Amino acid sequence: MNKDELGLVMTSAALRLLDSLPEYSDSTDIVKTVADLRRDGNPADLVSAVLTQSRLRAKATAKFGEFASRMLFTEAGLEQATRLRVAALHAGRYQAAGIRSVADLGCGIGADALAFAALDLEVQAVELDEVTAAIASYNLAPFTNVTVSLRDAAEYDLAGVESVYLDPARRTSGHSETRRLTDPRDYSPPLDFAFGVARTLPTGVKLGPGFDRELIPDEAEAQWISVDGQLVENSLWFGALARAGITRSALVLRGGNSAELVAAGDSVDADVAELGTYLYEPDGSVIRARLIGDLARSLDAHMLSEQIAYLTSDNLVSSPFVAAFRVLDTLPTDESKLKKELRRRGIGRLEIKKRGVDIDPAALRRRLSLSGDAEATLVMTRVAGRHTAILAERV
Repeated sequence: MNKDELGLVMTSAALRLLDSLPEYSDSTDIVKTVADLRRDGNPADLVSAVLTQSRLRAKATAKFGEFASRMLFTEAGLEQATRLRVAALHAGRYQAAGIRSVADLGCGIGADALAFAALDLEVQAVELDEVTAAIASYNLAPFTNVTVSLRDAAEYDLAGVESVYLDPARRTSGHSETRRLTDPRDYSPPLDFAFGVARTLPTGVKLGPGFDRELIPDEAEAQWISVDGQLVENSLWFGALARAGITRSALVLRGGNSAELVAAGDSVDADVAELGTYLYEPDGSVIRARLIGDLARSLDAHMLSEQIAYLTSDNLVSSPFVAAFRVLDTLPTDESKLKKELRRRGIGRLEIKKRGVDIDPAALRRRLSLSGDAEATLVMTRVAGRHTAILAERV
Protein backbone atom coordinates (compact mmCIF):
# COMPACT_ATOMS: atom_id res chain seq x y z
CA MET A 1 0.00 0.00 0.00
CA ASN A 2 1.30 3.46 -0.90
CA LYS A 3 0.11 6.86 0.29
CA ASP A 4 -2.34 7.20 -2.60
CA GLU A 5 -3.98 3.86 -1.77
CA LEU A 6 -4.05 4.80 1.91
CA GLY A 7 -5.80 8.04 1.04
CA LEU A 8 -8.41 6.09 -0.90
CA VAL A 9 -9.09 3.60 1.89
CA MET A 10 -9.19 6.05 4.78
CA THR A 11 -12.26 7.94 3.66
CA SER A 12 -15.66 7.45 5.20
CA ALA A 13 -17.12 6.27 1.88
CA ALA A 14 -14.37 3.68 1.38
CA LEU A 15 -14.64 2.40 4.94
CA ARG A 16 -18.40 2.06 4.60
CA LEU A 17 -17.90 0.15 1.36
CA LEU A 18 -15.29 -2.09 2.98
CA ASP A 19 -17.55 -2.89 5.93
CA SER A 20 -20.43 -3.67 3.59
CA LEU A 21 -18.57 -6.41 1.71
CA PRO A 22 -19.29 -10.06 2.50
CA GLU A 23 -16.49 -11.87 4.31
CA TYR A 24 -13.63 -12.64 1.94
CA SER A 25 -12.76 -16.31 1.42
CA ASP A 26 -11.00 -18.58 -1.05
CA SER A 27 -14.34 -19.09 -2.77
CA THR A 28 -14.93 -15.38 -3.32
CA ASP A 29 -15.58 -14.66 -7.00
CA ILE A 30 -13.23 -11.70 -7.46
CA VAL A 31 -14.23 -11.03 -11.06
CA LYS A 32 -17.93 -10.86 -10.18
CA THR A 33 -17.27 -8.76 -7.06
CA VAL A 34 -15.20 -6.26 -9.02
CA ALA A 35 -17.84 -6.09 -11.76
CA ASP A 36 -20.62 -5.51 -9.20
CA LEU A 37 -18.68 -2.77 -7.41
CA ARG A 38 -17.76 -1.06 -10.68
CA ARG A 39 -21.37 -1.25 -11.88
CA ASP A 40 -22.36 0.58 -8.69
CA GLY A 41 -20.17 3.47 -9.78
CA ASN A 42 -17.05 2.85 -7.67
CA PRO A 43 -13.76 3.85 -9.31
CA ALA A 44 -11.38 1.03 -10.24
CA ASP A 45 -8.57 2.16 -7.91
CA LEU A 46 -10.98 2.37 -4.96
CA VAL A 47 -12.36 -1.10 -5.70
CA SER A 48 -8.82 -2.52 -5.84
CA ALA A 49 -7.80 -0.91 -2.54
CA VAL A 50 -10.98 -1.98 -0.73
CA LEU A 51 -10.78 -5.57 -1.94
CA THR A 52 -7.14 -5.74 -0.83
CA GLN A 53 -8.20 -4.69 2.66
CA SER A 54 -11.04 -7.22 2.62
CA ARG A 55 -8.56 -9.98 1.76
CA LEU A 56 -6.11 -8.85 4.44
CA ARG A 57 -8.84 -8.72 7.06
CA ALA A 58 -9.75 -12.32 6.30
CA LYS A 59 -6.10 -13.33 6.50
CA ALA A 60 -5.68 -11.39 9.76
CA THR A 61 -8.43 -13.32 11.53
CA ALA A 62 -5.87 -15.99 12.46
CA LYS A 63 -3.93 -13.37 14.43
CA PHE A 64 -6.61 -10.95 15.59
CA GLY A 65 -9.85 -12.91 15.69
CA GLU A 66 -12.98 -10.80 15.44
CA PHE A 67 -10.96 -7.59 15.88
CA ALA A 68 -9.57 -8.03 12.36
CA SER A 69 -12.93 -7.01 10.86
CA ARG A 70 -12.46 -3.44 12.10
CA MET A 71 -8.75 -2.99 11.37
CA LEU A 72 -6.63 -1.91 8.41
CA PHE A 73 -3.44 -3.63 7.27
CA THR A 74 -0.51 -3.71 4.91
CA GLU A 75 0.88 -7.03 3.68
CA ALA A 76 4.19 -6.55 5.48
CA GLY A 77 2.55 -5.08 8.58
CA LEU A 78 0.25 -8.05 8.98
CA GLU A 79 3.06 -10.53 8.43
CA GLN A 80 5.18 -8.94 11.16
CA ALA A 81 2.35 -8.19 13.61
CA THR A 82 2.19 -10.02 16.92
CA ARG A 83 -0.75 -12.37 17.38
CA LEU A 84 -3.25 -10.72 19.70
CA ARG A 85 -3.09 -13.61 22.20
CA VAL A 86 0.69 -13.29 22.42
CA ALA A 87 0.48 -9.49 22.60
CA ALA A 88 -1.86 -9.87 25.59
CA LEU A 89 0.82 -11.94 27.34
CA HIS A 90 3.38 -9.24 26.59
CA ALA A 91 1.11 -6.60 28.07
CA GLY A 92 0.47 -8.79 31.10
CA ARG A 93 4.16 -8.67 31.96
CA TYR A 94 4.07 -4.89 32.18
CA GLN A 95 0.91 -4.93 34.26
CA ALA A 96 2.31 -7.59 36.62
CA ALA A 97 5.45 -5.47 37.11
CA GLY A 98 3.31 -2.54 38.23
CA ILE A 99 4.21 -0.49 35.16
CA ARG A 100 1.68 2.13 34.12
CA SER A 101 3.12 3.48 30.87
CA VAL A 102 5.13 2.16 27.93
CA ALA A 103 6.79 3.55 24.82
CA ASP A 104 6.16 1.12 21.96
CA LEU A 105 9.09 1.90 19.68
CA GLY A 106 8.42 0.55 16.22
CA CYS A 107 4.73 -0.11 16.81
CA GLY A 108 3.97 -1.33 13.28
CA ILE A 109 0.23 -1.55 12.67
CA GLY A 110 -0.34 -1.40 16.44
CA ALA A 111 -0.84 -5.02 17.54
CA ASP A 112 1.09 -4.83 20.81
CA ALA A 113 -0.09 -1.29 21.48
CA LEU A 114 -3.67 -2.60 21.29
CA ALA A 115 -2.92 -5.06 24.07
CA PHE A 116 -1.13 -2.47 26.21
CA ALA A 117 -4.00 -0.02 25.82
CA ALA A 118 -6.58 -2.69 26.65
CA LEU A 119 -4.87 -3.14 30.05
CA ASP A 120 -5.12 0.62 30.66
CA LEU A 121 -1.42 1.38 30.22
CA GLU A 122 -0.58 4.79 28.82
CA VAL A 123 0.99 4.04 25.44
CA GLN A 124 3.31 6.17 23.33
CA ALA A 125 3.36 4.35 19.99
CA VAL A 126 6.17 5.36 17.65
CA GLU A 127 6.49 4.39 13.98
CA LEU A 128 8.89 5.64 11.31
CA ASP A 129 6.94 4.65 8.19
CA GLU A 130 4.24 7.16 7.29
CA VAL A 131 1.69 4.71 5.88
CA THR A 132 2.16 2.23 8.73
CA ALA A 133 1.86 5.00 11.33
CA ALA A 134 -1.42 6.15 9.76
CA ILE A 135 -2.79 2.61 9.88
CA ALA A 136 -1.68 2.26 13.50
CA SER A 137 -3.52 5.50 14.29
CA TYR A 138 -6.67 4.09 12.72
CA ASN A 139 -6.40 0.74 14.52
CA LEU A 140 -5.72 2.43 17.87
CA ALA A 141 -8.33 5.17 17.50
CA PRO A 142 -10.84 3.53 19.93
CA PHE A 143 -8.37 4.07 22.80
CA THR A 144 -7.90 7.44 24.47
CA ASN A 145 -4.79 6.27 26.33
CA VAL A 146 -2.65 5.95 23.16
CA THR A 147 -0.73 8.51 21.14
CA VAL A 148 0.88 7.63 17.81
CA SER A 149 3.97 9.55 16.67
CA LEU A 150 5.58 9.52 13.24
CA ARG A 151 9.18 9.41 14.42
CA ASP A 152 12.42 7.45 14.24
CA ALA A 153 12.35 5.18 17.29
CA ALA A 154 16.11 5.59 17.77
CA GLU A 155 15.66 9.35 18.10
CA TYR A 156 12.55 9.34 20.28
CA ASP A 157 12.91 11.27 23.55
CA LEU A 158 12.55 8.74 26.38
CA ALA A 159 12.61 11.36 29.16
CA GLY A 160 9.81 10.52 31.57
CA VAL A 161 9.16 7.14 29.93
CA GLU A 162 8.55 4.37 32.48
CA SER A 163 9.22 1.35 30.24
CA VAL A 164 9.89 0.41 26.63
CA TYR A 165 8.75 -2.24 24.18
CA LEU A 166 10.58 -2.73 20.88
CA ASP A 167 9.68 -4.82 17.88
CA PRO A 168 12.55 -3.92 15.54
CA ALA A 169 11.70 -4.18 11.84
CA ARG A 170 13.52 -7.27 10.61
CA ARG A 171 12.57 -6.90 6.96
CA THR A 172 13.47 -4.40 4.27
CA SER A 173 11.33 -1.26 4.07
CA GLY A 174 8.08 -1.36 2.15
CA HIS A 175 4.55 -2.68 2.52
CA SER A 176 4.73 -5.82 0.36
CA GLU A 177 7.32 -8.19 -1.11
CA THR A 178 9.86 -7.34 1.59
CA ARG A 179 12.80 -9.60 2.41
CA ARG A 180 14.17 -10.72 5.77
CA LEU A 181 17.19 -8.94 7.22
CA THR A 182 19.88 -11.25 8.59
CA ASP A 183 22.21 -8.73 10.24
CA PRO A 184 20.84 -7.27 13.53
CA ARG A 185 22.72 -4.05 12.75
CA ASP A 186 20.30 -3.54 9.87
CA TYR A 187 17.19 -3.83 12.05
CA SER A 188 15.12 -0.70 12.55
CA PRO A 189 15.88 0.38 15.19
CA PRO A 190 19.25 -1.46 15.38
CA LEU A 191 19.62 -4.12 18.04
CA ASP A 192 22.45 -2.24 19.74
CA PHE A 193 20.02 0.61 20.35
CA ALA A 194 17.42 -1.78 21.80
CA PHE A 195 19.93 -3.37 24.17
CA GLY A 196 21.20 0.06 25.16
CA VAL A 197 17.68 1.11 26.17
CA ALA A 198 17.32 -2.14 28.11
CA ARG A 199 20.27 -1.19 30.32
CA THR A 200 18.37 1.81 31.64
CA LEU A 201 14.64 0.95 31.52
CA PRO A 202 12.43 -2.14 31.91
CA THR A 203 12.34 -3.33 28.32
CA GLY A 204 10.85 -6.05 26.17
CA VAL A 205 12.34 -6.85 22.75
CA LYS A 206 10.52 -9.03 20.21
CA LEU A 207 12.78 -10.98 17.86
CA GLY A 208 12.42 -13.79 15.34
CA PRO A 209 12.47 -17.34 16.74
CA GLY A 210 15.70 -18.12 14.90
CA PHE A 211 17.61 -15.18 16.40
CA ASP A 212 21.26 -16.00 17.12
CA ARG A 213 21.38 -17.16 20.73
CA GLU A 214 24.99 -16.03 21.06
CA LEU A 215 23.76 -12.42 20.84
CA ILE A 216 21.34 -12.72 23.77
CA PRO A 217 22.62 -10.65 26.74
CA ASP A 218 23.31 -12.63 29.91
CA GLU A 219 20.93 -10.49 31.96
CA ALA A 220 17.93 -11.13 29.71
CA GLU A 221 15.13 -13.62 30.16
CA ALA A 222 14.75 -15.25 26.76
CA GLN A 223 11.34 -16.74 26.00
CA TRP A 224 10.49 -18.72 22.87
CA ILE A 225 6.78 -18.97 22.06
CA SER A 226 4.95 -21.44 19.83
CA VAL A 227 1.29 -21.13 18.85
CA ASP A 228 -0.57 -24.24 17.70
CA GLY A 229 2.70 -25.93 16.82
CA GLN A 230 4.25 -22.95 15.00
CA LEU A 231 7.28 -21.28 16.56
CA VAL A 232 6.46 -17.58 16.28
CA GLU A 233 8.90 -15.47 18.29
CA ASN A 234 11.75 -15.06 20.73
CA SER A 235 11.09 -12.32 23.28
CA LEU A 236 13.80 -10.88 25.52
CA TRP A 237 12.84 -9.29 28.82
CA PHE A 238 14.97 -6.95 30.90
CA GLY A 239 14.81 -5.33 34.32
CA ALA A 240 11.51 -5.57 36.18
CA LEU A 241 9.97 -7.43 33.22
CA ALA A 242 12.33 -10.40 33.61
CA ARG A 243 11.43 -13.08 36.14
CA ALA A 244 13.96 -13.76 38.89
CA GLY A 245 16.11 -16.85 38.36
CA ILE A 246 14.85 -17.50 34.81
CA THR A 247 16.90 -16.96 31.66
CA ARG A 248 15.31 -19.63 29.44
CA SER A 249 11.63 -20.25 28.81
CA ALA A 250 9.61 -22.30 26.34
CA LEU A 251 5.95 -21.27 26.18
CA VAL A 252 3.51 -23.47 24.28
CA LEU A 253 0.08 -22.08 23.35
CA ARG A 254 -2.33 -24.55 21.82
CA GLY A 255 -6.04 -23.96 21.48
CA GLY A 256 -7.12 -22.30 24.71
CA ASN A 257 -4.33 -23.92 26.76
CA SER A 258 -0.82 -22.88 27.68
CA ALA A 259 2.18 -24.63 29.23
CA GLU A 260 5.67 -23.39 30.02
CA LEU A 261 9.09 -24.85 30.76
CA VAL A 262 11.50 -22.50 32.55
CA ALA A 263 15.10 -22.80 33.70
CA ALA A 264 18.00 -20.74 34.97
CA GLY A 265 19.97 -21.66 31.85
CA ASP A 266 20.41 -24.17 29.05
CA SER A 267 19.76 -27.71 30.27
CA VAL A 268 22.23 -30.58 30.12
CA ASP A 269 21.24 -33.16 27.51
CA ALA A 270 19.77 -36.47 28.68
CA ASP A 271 21.56 -39.78 28.19
CA VAL A 272 21.39 -41.51 24.80
CA ALA A 273 19.44 -44.79 24.60
CA GLU A 274 18.32 -47.25 21.95
CA LEU A 275 15.07 -46.64 20.15
CA GLY A 276 12.11 -47.56 22.35
CA THR A 277 8.41 -48.12 21.76
CA TYR A 278 7.68 -44.40 21.41
CA LEU A 279 9.40 -41.50 19.70
CA TYR A 280 8.88 -37.95 20.95
CA GLU A 281 9.40 -34.77 18.93
CA PRO A 282 9.89 -31.74 21.24
CA ASP A 283 8.05 -28.53 20.45
CA GLY A 284 10.14 -25.97 18.59
CA SER A 285 10.13 -23.61 21.59
CA VAL A 286 11.76 -26.29 23.76
CA ILE A 287 14.39 -26.97 21.11
CA ARG A 288 15.30 -23.30 20.65
CA ALA A 289 15.38 -22.71 24.42
CA ARG A 290 17.71 -25.73 24.75
CA LEU A 291 15.60 -27.32 27.42
CA ILE A 292 15.44 -30.75 25.76
CA GLY A 293 17.39 -32.42 28.57
CA ASP A 294 15.03 -31.09 31.26
CA LEU A 295 12.06 -32.18 29.17
CA ALA A 296 13.51 -35.66 28.64
CA ARG A 297 14.05 -36.19 32.36
CA SER A 298 10.52 -34.99 33.14
CA LEU A 299 9.18 -37.61 30.70
CA ASP A 300 11.61 -40.34 31.84
CA ALA A 301 12.82 -40.40 28.25
CA HIS A 302 16.24 -40.45 26.58
CA MET A 303 17.95 -38.87 23.59
CA LEU A 304 18.05 -40.86 20.36
CA SER A 305 21.47 -39.49 19.51
CA GLU A 306 23.73 -36.71 20.74
CA GLN A 307 22.62 -33.26 19.56
CA ILE A 308 19.52 -34.68 17.83
CA ALA A 309 16.21 -33.29 19.12
CA TYR A 310 14.28 -36.56 19.26
CA LEU A 311 13.49 -38.43 22.46
CA THR A 312 12.51 -42.04 23.02
CA SER A 313 10.89 -44.13 25.74
CA ASP A 314 9.04 -47.41 26.22
CA ASN A 315 6.30 -45.51 28.04
CA LEU A 316 3.60 -43.35 26.50
CA VAL A 317 3.39 -39.99 28.25
CA SER A 318 1.06 -37.13 27.37
CA SER A 319 2.77 -33.73 27.36
CA PRO A 320 2.02 -30.38 25.70
CA PHE A 321 5.73 -30.08 24.92
CA VAL A 322 6.01 -33.06 22.57
CA ALA A 323 4.32 -34.81 19.67
CA ALA A 324 4.25 -38.56 20.31
CA PHE A 325 4.74 -41.30 17.73
CA ARG A 326 4.37 -45.05 18.15
CA VAL A 327 7.34 -46.82 16.52
CA LEU A 328 6.22 -49.45 14.01
CA ASP A 329 9.56 -50.54 12.56
CA THR A 330 12.98 -49.44 11.38
CA LEU A 331 13.45 -49.55 7.62
CA PRO A 332 16.43 -49.54 5.25
CA THR A 333 17.77 -46.06 4.49
CA ASP A 334 18.64 -47.12 0.93
CA GLU A 335 15.97 -45.46 -1.23
CA SER A 336 15.26 -48.40 -3.49
CA LYS A 337 14.81 -50.75 -0.54
CA LEU A 338 12.80 -48.13 1.35
CA LYS A 339 10.52 -47.63 -1.66
CA LYS A 340 9.96 -51.38 -1.97
CA GLU A 341 9.14 -51.73 1.73
CA LEU A 342 6.63 -48.85 1.75
CA ARG A 343 4.89 -50.26 -1.33
CA ARG A 344 4.71 -53.67 0.33
CA ARG A 345 2.91 -52.06 3.27
CA GLY A 346 0.52 -50.15 0.97
CA ILE A 347 1.50 -46.75 2.37
CA GLY A 348 0.20 -44.05 0.06
CA ARG A 349 0.22 -41.08 2.45
CA LEU A 350 3.52 -40.43 4.18
CA GLU A 351 4.58 -37.65 6.50
CA ILE A 352 8.36 -37.33 6.35
CA LYS A 353 10.37 -35.78 9.17
CA LYS A 354 14.11 -35.37 9.41
CA ARG A 355 16.81 -34.34 11.87
CA GLY A 356 20.53 -34.84 11.50
CA VAL A 357 20.33 -36.07 7.88
CA ASP A 358 20.67 -34.17 4.63
CA ILE A 359 17.52 -34.91 2.65
CA ASP A 360 14.70 -32.94 1.05
CA PRO A 361 11.47 -34.55 2.35
CA ALA A 362 9.36 -33.29 -0.57
CA ALA A 363 11.84 -34.58 -3.16
CA LEU A 364 12.17 -37.90 -1.32
CA ARG A 365 8.40 -38.32 -1.24
CA ARG A 366 8.23 -37.86 -5.02
CA ARG A 367 11.00 -40.38 -5.64
CA LEU A 368 9.30 -42.97 -3.43
CA SER A 369 6.27 -43.06 -5.78
CA LEU A 370 3.90 -43.96 -2.94
CA SER A 371 0.84 -46.08 -3.58
CA GLY A 372 -1.83 -47.47 -1.27
CA ASP A 373 -4.49 -46.55 1.28
CA ALA A 374 -2.39 -46.73 4.45
CA GLU A 375 -0.67 -43.73 6.04
CA ALA A 376 2.32 -43.37 8.32
CA THR A 377 5.16 -41.10 9.41
CA LEU A 378 8.73 -41.68 8.29
CA VAL A 379 11.42 -40.19 10.54
CA MET A 380 14.83 -39.92 8.91
CA THR A 381 17.39 -39.31 11.65
CA ARG A 382 20.28 -40.79 13.58
CA VAL A 383 19.98 -43.34 16.37
CA ALA A 384 23.12 -43.54 18.51
CA GLY A 385 24.93 -41.84 15.63
CA ARG A 386 23.69 -44.24 12.90
CA HIS A 387 21.48 -43.06 10.02
CA THR A 388 18.09 -44.67 10.56
CA ALA A 389 14.67 -44.64 8.94
CA ILE A 390 11.93 -45.02 11.54
CA LEU A 391 8.40 -45.91 10.46
CA ALA A 392 5.90 -44.63 13.00
CA GLU A 393 2.33 -43.48 13.53
CA ARG A 394 1.17 -40.38 15.38
CA VAL A 395 -0.40 -41.04 18.76
